[in-house]
Amino acid sequence: MDETLAAAADHRTAEDITGLGGLKFSKGHGTGNDFVLIADPNGALSVTPEQVAALCDRHRGIGADGLIRAVPSRSLPEGRELLTAHPAAEWFMDYRNGDGSLSEMCGNGVRVFVHFLIAEGLVDLPAGQSLTIGTRGGVKTIVRTAAGYAVDMGPWEFIFPGEATARAMDSLVSADGLEVARPALSVSMGNPHTVVALAELAELETTQLFKAPRVDPAPPHGTNVEFVVPSEPLVHDGVGTITMRVHERGVGETLSCGTGACAAAVAIRHWAGQGAPDAWNVTVPGGVVGVKFFVAPDGHEHVELSGPAVIVASGTLS
Repeated sequence: MDETLAAAADHRTAEDITGLGGLKFSKGHGTGNDFVLIADPNGALSVTPEQVAALCDRHRGIGADGLIRAVPSRSLPEGRELLTAHPAAEWFMDYRNGDGSLSEMCGNGVRVFVHFLIAEGLVDLPAGQSLTIGTRGGVKTIVRTAAGYAVDMGPWEFIFPGEATARAMDSLVSADGLEVARPALSVSMGNPHTVVALAELAELETTQLFKAPRVDPAPPHGTNVEFVVPSEPLVHDGVGTITMRVHERGVGETLSCGTGACAAAVAIRHWAGQGAPDAWNVTVPGGVVGVKFFVAPDGHEHVELSGPAVIVASGTLS
């Protein structure tokens, strides 16, 4: 980029953040998946996609994979709709990708969101107790644990169930660094994922995720793409172990993706067949998260995601 274009980009970023001066924020992460967090207890703050992108810019802004606004559910149409059936979901996680686009859910973001609510004094949640929140991916229940937070992510489902059942694959994925397209399985965790199994860690390391992998056919609203290597042996002491990298919609490669870890466990468990475990450890570049399958009171199989959440800094926009 020449000096003129660089100056224009700096000017656009400054304009995009205009009007947010004095805004208090925090920066947090869950296994390296990082977020700008804003408390809006009165539901009065309006943040444009351009402002979100400017705040999340890693060179000219605060820098993050996404922005989370903590807002009362009653302040949003989506939140009010959830409250009719789930009155306990008083807080809503208004999540935006790093490019400013809306996202249905973020598994790491949910943990960091609840940790932020506690840090801000907006909720009281002792260890062992649970909190219900609203998201665009539905209502989620989070338990505070000794090591972080465990989130009931709700039921999973195949995006193309006919193909998944008949062929154990529904698409082909191409990415720089892979010589040929690989078969994949698409899973919804409230947001879309496409999971590719690779044979060895060396292949995972050389796969390039600077740009979005090509998925054919892609889910209707785009997809996050996970590349996964099962461990050898796959199961140790009753727990499955896999290693994963991910390219997220509207963001690029991230150090971790909670819903992606859940989707990866769904796919590898499906491919492993009968006798595959219900508990999984998923290693991502930013750490390790736990995934567990269980039958919920509604009769459906749900997925629990567990892991840490950290607030690293707080400040005020100048």
